[in-house]
Amino acid sequence: PLTSVDIKQFTNCRFGMIYWGVAPISYALKQYELYGFVSDAMLVSVIIQVVYVTKFFWWETGYFETLDIIHDRAGFMLCWGCMVWLPSVYTITTQYLVEHPHVLGQALAGTILVIGLFSVALNYLIDEQRQRFRRLNGKIKTWGKPAQFIEASYKTADGKTHTSLLLTSGWWGLCRKFNYTLELMAAFSWSVPALFSHFLPYFYFVFLFILLVDRAYRDNSRCQNKYGEKWNEYCKKVKYMLIPGIF
Repeated sequence: PLTSVDIKQFTNCRFGMIYWGVAPISYALKQYELYGFVSDAMLVSVIIQVVYVTKFFWWETGYFETLDIIHDRAGFMLCWGCMVWLPSVYTITTQYLVEHPHVLGQALAGTILVIGLFSVALNYLIDEQRQRFRRLNGKIKTWGKPAQFIEASYKTADGKTHTSLLLTSGWWGLCRKFNYTLELMAAFSWSVPALFSHFLPYFYFVFLFILLVDRAYRDNSRCQNKYGEKWNEYCKKVKYMLIPGIF
């Protein structure tokens, strides 16, 4: 923090994410100004993005437990990323759609919208389950049964021993980063209304795919070093990283 201001929260949450919530609506209004209507492709993309950003702020306290906040420092990369890269790149699909008013039709638009909203909702439920598990020290039920977990000890730099609980049931029993998979599904859902005439609307999705896969491997390596044999035990119980039964 700088005096009473949390730099990470300001740059990401108060600047970057608020801009992301407003920008797609602005692009939709610009399309209306140019053509006299808002295409269903634009509408679907805007709705999914706005719902996603709304979900983010509803779950904001959980964000403070992610790698962005806990491990990444508030240096140039994070601040520039949140204040320049995020506004420019994360909204790139709706930027593109301003001058490319595709008409999807009710069936296709409705299907994409349902998949996108489902992905955002499930992503929230997955993150909320882990947040509740941590808050109540494992004393919760997952899918109607007592949560299963592994107690893993680790030492900090000051030589003190601490214990973490690694959840192995519920959504977190399917794979270790299922929330990342739902993030990618949501991103694809607000990108695909642009159809496939240009790569530009999918730039954010490709970027996010690379970012999350790299982050998943980095987190796996960090936890391996932190928990040792207990992490190996955890990985035997939760075998898959991103896609249940596949990867």
